[in-house]
Amino acid sequence: MSEAPEQVGGKPGYHHGDLRNALIEAALGLAREGGPDAVVLRAAARQVGVSPTAAYRHFAGQGDLLFAVKERGQQELADSMEAAASTEPGRDGPAVERRLIAMGWGYVDFALRQPGLFRAAFCGAPEAVPELEPDSTGNLCPAGGAPAQFRSFDLLVEVLDELAASGRMAAERRAGAEVAAWSAAHGLATLLLDGPFAPLAREQRDAMIEQVLSTLAAGLTAS
Repeated sequence: MSEAPEQVGGKPGYHHGDLRNALIEAALGLAREGGPDAVVLRAAARQVGVSPTAAYRHFAGQGDLLFAVKERGQQELADSMEAAASTEPGRDGPAVERRLIAMGWGYVDFALRQPGLFRAAFCGAPEAVPELEPDSTGNLCPAGGAPAQFRSFDLLVEVLDELAASGRMAAERRAGAEVAAWSAAHGLATLLLDGPFAPLAREQRDAMIEQVLSTLAAGLTAS
């Protein structure tokens, strides 16, 4: 029989039986509201209705909880990219190019819909981030063959590989294309959230997103 979590202040407390996931869900709510700085283990424990002592049985500290939130943020970002890309299911070159643009929209849209979680998804965390190194073709991949931490990166690599395989993108442009594409989408998202583009009206913002992503795709596929 599992040990019951300690309750706080005589409250009914937590009875579900999966305290770790309950704490992560509470921390995700904190991140959505206030970004990575709001992810505090004691605050998550208070929301769930257990003592900090009970929370520390599942997380070594605040950094450990923040890393769990970071991973979930990355998962939701990748889900947004996949959902956007699914609207362009074709396999010919033009369809793959449209899918690349749609995937960029999914990336930036997630940042604008979930700014707190987006910031948490890319915050510093105590766990080591796998290093990226060029493979035999010059494309970036996790060092030592380790699985990529960011599924969003995997999705980008896949669509760029498809773009090259379709003949839409010249083979000599494939190496390092993920760096240009990721930098464009992430940089734009950051400028729209925290930079000089933040005050733009929605129509202006959407036009800017379309222009940046279309320009990126045109550059990658230029003959």
